[in-house]
Amino acid sequence: MITLFIFLGIVGILILICIVIYNNLVTLRNRYKNAYSQIDVQLKRRYDLIPNLVETAKGYLKHERETLEAVIKARNQASQAGQRAASNPGDAAAMQGLIGAETALTGALGRFFALAESYPDLKANQTMAQLMEELSSTENKIAFARQAYNDAVMGYNISREKFPNMIIAGSFGFNEAVLFEVSAPEERQAVKVSF
Repeated sequence: MITLFIFLGIVGILILICIVIYNNLVTLRNRYKNAYSQIDVQLKRRYDLIPNLVETAKGYLKHERETLEAVIKARNQASQAGQRAASNPGDAAAMQGLIGAETALTGALGRFFALAESYPDLKANQTMAQLMEELSSTENKIAFARQAYNDAVMGYNISREKFPNMIIAGSFGFNEAVLFEVSAPEERQAVKVSF
């Protein structure tokens, strides 16, 4: 009889440990998803600012239509990739798609800003200056949100890889989360948005 109580006690403790591990993994997964939602808010703000920048610049950059179209195309692709990633931040393919689209958008914006600097009238435009300031502020907020997201992902991934957590994580589909990181050195440079 005592052996049965000991056995039931051990099984009860193991079940309790599994419940605690499972709940901890759920908490960490929800934290990184929440952290991604903060990135998503800032990315949407950025995507909303870009068409206004392009519209303001159109009058000055009439002969640079190709650059303007490249910025809008990159913005649209990044926005679509952002929507896919927002629906499931744990999907590695969606996150990789977003990272690639953001890289293309950053490159297109860099070319746009380099071109815009050669037009003094555009640099003096008040609306353009205000939009550039808002975009600069948004870029900073995106950087902070990415850092918070990456910290949350790192905490989640570390927890899911520890023993015995890895047994629970594997059994219940707690897949590895992807960091939102820049892969090419030229992408690590901030977009210059000041005139």
